[in-house]
Amino acid sequence: MAPEELADLLKKQFGEKIAGFKFETAHPRIEVRPDAWPEVARFLKSDSRLQLNFLRCITAVDLLEDEQFAAIYDLLSVRSAARPGAAWTMANEIAFEIRVPRSAPRIPTVADVWRAADWHEREAYDLMGIVFDGHPDSVTDEDGTHPRRILCPDDWAGHPLQKDYKFPMEYHGIPAVTEYEQTRPIH
Repeated sequence: MAPEELADLLKKQFGEKIAGFKFETAHPRIEVRPDAWPEVARFLKSDSRLQLNFLRCITAVDLLEDEQFAAIYDLLSVRSAARPGAAWTMANEIAFEIRVPRSAPRIPTVADVWRAADWHEREAYDLMGIVFDGHPDSVTDEDGTHPRRILCPDDWAGHPLQKDYKFPMEYHGIPAVTEYEQTRPIH
């Protein structure tokens, strides 16, 4: 199914919950409002025309100039092979973008829809600071309730992939940058 056909189908099914389309890029995607994302996600996976059953990745993007973050979900429809000797076929492939304000970066989890979201949402929280409400592996600390970190230590301050992140010069007495003692380390 072409991205434009898929967008038409979703617009008829969900109306204003579909916030926009970006087909002129090398990475075509459909923008969904954050509060509608779990409902749309369940439809994408279960509808027999789509069967987007494989979450390849979630890419977290810092849109500092717009004061927003975006989570981009790359989805595929992987099906059993119709011909002998082939492992599988792929019918549909599309990305979905969920934008949230940097001041309140919260998206409902879809870990119950695609199990791979469990790991990817933890990574997006850890490195960018997007909180996935209802995530099955959440913790509560001084930053509130959020997915458990997956790459940085539990006591790491901040989210290293934010464009305005101030990288620490040391962590528990260990130099955290190769340019230790420089006032403006280069990364």
